[in-house]
Amino acid sequence: MVAVMSKEPGGLPIGKVAELTGLSVHALRFFEREGLFLREIPRSGGGQRVYEQADVDWLALCGRLRDSGMPIATVKAFAELVRSGPGNEHERLTLLREHEQNVRTRIDDLNTSLKVIQGKVTTYEQHLRDGTAAGLWSPVPSR
Repeated sequence: MVAVMSKEPGGLPIGKVAELTGLSVHALRFFEREGLFLREIPRSGGGQRVYEQADVDWLALCGRLRDSGMPIATVKAFAELVRSGPGNEHERLTLLREHEQNVRTRIDDLNTSLKVIQGKVTTYEQHLRDGTAAGLWSPVPSR
Protein backbone atom coordinates (compact mmCIF):
# COMPACT_ATOMS: atom_id res chain seq x y z
CA MET A 1 0.00 0.00 0.00
CA VAL A 2 1.41 3.35 -1.02
CA ALA A 3 -0.28 6.48 0.23
CA VAL A 4 0.24 9.71 -1.61
CA MET A 5 -0.80 13.19 -0.80
CA SER A 6 -4.07 14.36 -2.24
CA LYS A 7 -4.14 17.67 -4.05
CA GLU A 8 -7.89 17.95 -3.70
CA PRO A 9 -9.19 20.67 -1.40
CA GLY A 10 -11.57 19.63 1.38
CA GLY A 11 -12.55 16.06 2.04
CA LEU A 12 -11.80 13.06 -0.08
CA PRO A 13 -14.45 10.69 -1.41
CA ILE A 14 -14.05 6.96 -0.82
CA GLY A 15 -13.08 6.30 -4.44
CA LYS A 16 -10.19 8.76 -4.24
CA VAL A 17 -9.01 7.25 -0.95
CA ALA A 18 -9.14 3.81 -2.54
CA GLU A 19 -7.04 5.13 -5.43
CA LEU A 20 -4.53 6.83 -3.12
CA THR A 21 -4.09 3.86 -0.79
CA GLY A 22 -4.46 0.94 -3.18
CA LEU A 23 -7.21 -0.45 -0.95
CA SER A 24 -10.55 -1.40 -2.41
CA VAL A 25 -13.70 0.48 -1.46
CA HIS A 26 -14.82 -2.77 0.17
CA ALA A 27 -11.63 -2.87 2.28
CA LEU A 28 -12.14 0.76 3.37
CA ARG A 29 -15.67 -0.02 4.49
CA PHE A 30 -14.35 -3.11 6.32
CA PHE A 31 -11.73 -1.00 8.11
CA GLU A 32 -14.47 1.38 9.19
CA ARG A 33 -16.76 -1.40 10.42
CA GLU A 34 -13.89 -2.95 12.37
CA GLY A 35 -13.08 0.33 14.11
CA LEU A 36 -9.65 0.69 12.57
CA PHE A 37 -9.89 4.42 11.90
CA LEU A 38 -8.87 6.97 14.50
CA ARG A 39 -12.15 8.81 14.14
CA GLU A 40 -15.64 8.25 12.89
CA ILE A 41 -15.62 9.03 9.19
CA PRO A 42 -18.12 11.84 8.60
CA ARG A 43 -20.65 11.83 5.79
CA SER A 44 -21.57 14.50 3.32
CA GLY A 45 -25.13 15.81 3.05
CA GLY A 46 -25.66 13.11 0.41
CA GLY A 47 -24.46 10.35 2.75
CA GLN A 48 -21.03 9.88 1.13
CA ARG A 49 -18.03 9.23 3.36
CA VAL A 50 -15.64 12.20 3.53
CA TYR A 51 -12.03 11.39 4.40
CA GLU A 52 -9.16 13.71 5.26
CA GLN A 53 -5.46 13.38 4.42
CA ALA A 54 -4.83 12.26 8.03
CA ASP A 55 -7.13 9.28 7.35
CA VAL A 56 -5.07 8.39 4.27
CA ASP A 57 -1.86 8.67 6.29
CA TRP A 58 -3.30 6.42 9.01
CA LEU A 59 -4.37 3.88 6.38
CA ALA A 60 -0.81 3.87 5.01
CA LEU A 61 0.50 2.94 8.47
CA CYS A 62 -2.22 0.30 8.94
CA GLY A 63 -1.35 -1.12 5.53
CA ARG A 64 2.31 -1.45 6.49
CA LEU A 65 1.39 -3.10 9.76
CA ARG A 66 -0.86 -5.56 7.92
CA ASP A 67 1.70 -6.15 5.15
CA SER A 68 4.23 -7.01 7.85
CA GLY A 69 1.92 -9.63 9.32
CA MET A 70 0.18 -7.79 12.12
CA PRO A 71 -3.22 -9.39 12.72
CA ILE A 72 -6.32 -7.21 12.30
CA ALA A 73 -7.09 -7.66 16.00
CA THR A 74 -3.71 -6.17 16.91
CA VAL A 75 -4.11 -3.29 14.45
CA LYS A 76 -7.49 -2.67 16.04
CA ALA A 77 -5.97 -2.71 19.54
CA PHE A 78 -3.31 -0.24 18.40
CA ALA A 79 -5.99 2.01 16.85
CA GLU A 80 -7.96 1.90 20.10
CA LEU A 81 -4.90 2.95 22.06
CA VAL A 82 -4.13 5.83 19.70
CA ARG A 83 -7.77 6.88 19.59
CA SER A 84 -7.97 7.00 23.37
CA GLY A 85 -5.33 9.73 23.42
CA PRO A 86 -2.28 10.48 25.55
CA GLY A 87 -1.30 8.40 28.54
CA ASN A 88 -0.92 4.97 26.96
CA GLU A 89 2.23 5.51 24.94
CA HIS A 90 4.04 2.74 26.85
CA GLU A 91 1.32 0.27 25.85
CA ARG A 92 1.59 1.40 22.22
CA LEU A 93 5.36 1.00 22.34
CA THR A 94 5.04 -2.47 23.86
CA LEU A 95 2.63 -3.51 21.11
CA LEU A 96 4.94 -2.14 18.41
CA ARG A 97 8.04 -3.74 19.96
CA GLU A 98 6.31 -7.13 20.05
CA HIS A 99 5.36 -6.77 16.42
CA GLU A 100 8.87 -5.62 15.53
CA GLN A 101 10.27 -8.77 17.14
CA ASN A 102 7.76 -10.93 15.26
CA VAL A 103 8.80 -9.30 11.98
CA ARG A 104 12.51 -9.79 12.81
CA THR A 105 11.85 -13.47 13.55
CA ARG A 106 10.02 -13.86 10.23
CA ILE A 107 12.89 -12.13 8.42
CA ASP A 108 15.40 -14.47 10.11
CA ASP A 109 13.29 -17.48 9.09
CA LEU A 110 13.06 -16.19 5.52
CA ASN A 111 16.83 -15.59 5.42
CA THR A 112 17.41 -19.16 6.59
CA SER A 113 15.11 -20.43 3.84
CA LEU A 114 16.82 -18.16 1.32
CA LYS A 115 20.22 -19.66 2.20
CA VAL A 116 18.90 -23.17 1.56
CA ILE A 117 17.39 -22.09 -1.75
CA GLN A 118 20.60 -20.31 -2.77
CA GLY A 119 22.51 -23.49 -1.99
CA LYS A 120 20.21 -25.50 -4.24
CA VAL A 121 20.52 -22.90 -7.02
CA THR A 122 24.30 -23.10 -6.76
CA THR A 123 24.17 -26.91 -6.85
CA TYR A 124 21.94 -26.96 -9.93
CA GLU A 125 24.02 -24.33 -11.71
CA GLN A 126 27.19 -26.33 -11.06
CA HIS A 127 25.62 -29.60 -12.25
CA LEU A 128 24.26 -27.91 -15.37
CA ARG A 129 27.70 -26.43 -16.13
CA ASP A 130 29.36 -29.81 -15.55
CA GLY A 131 26.73 -31.73 -17.52
CA THR A 132 25.87 -33.86 -14.47
CA ALA A 133 22.33 -32.56 -13.85
CA ALA A 134 20.50 -35.62 -15.17
CA GLY A 135 18.80 -37.42 -12.33
CA LEU A 136 19.10 -34.66 -9.74
CA TRP A 137 16.21 -35.45 -7.44
CA SER A 138 14.48 -37.53 -10.02
CA PRO A 139 10.80 -38.19 -9.29
CA VAL A 140 11.42 -41.88 -9.89
CA PRO A 141 13.64 -43.53 -7.26
CA SER A 142 16.61 -45.41 -8.59
CA ARG A 143 16.58 -49.19 -8.09
